Amino acid sequence: MSPMRETRPIADAQGRRFGIVASRFNAQFVERLVTAATTVLRGSGADDDDLELVWVPGSFELPLAARWLAASGRFDAVLAFGVLIEGETEHFRLIAEVTTHGLQRTALDTGVPVLHGVLAVHDRAQAEERTGGSQNRGAEAALAAVTMANLRHAQSAGARS
Repeated sequence: MSPMRETRPIADAQGRRFGIVASRFNAQFVERLVTAATTVLRGSGADDDDLELVWVPGSFELPLAARWLAASGRFDAVLAFGVLIEGETEHFRLIAEVTTHGLQRTALDTGVPVLHGVLAVHDRAQAEERTGGSQNRGAEAALAAVTMANLRHAQSAGARS
């Protein structure tokens, strides 16, 4: 029996391009996600010329802007960031669900990895913790974006050989 073929993409962003879409709503938290993501991307080898940041009004608009970036052919991966904080109604949950489905559909329809960095939290304390405390979801999404961009490249190269 021959050994199976295995792909383990590396966390090297050199030569990869990343589109970032970010919601202006709850910007004080979203900016922290974007800062952490761009720090990780640069630390993984991406140049400033490899990064493009687009701001949209709210999380509801993220999937469409992500689709525009993904469909442009300029990016190896797209990262989407937003923060939804629960209020007195279920509005935050509805926006979180349609945003999640839209981002997933964008990735599946375009074949470009779209990383979900939209937080749906119950209060500002949770937003604080996940954007600047002991864990930052922006950094986690950036690491996943680098890995997925390299996996996509490896799969494309394998399909050509």
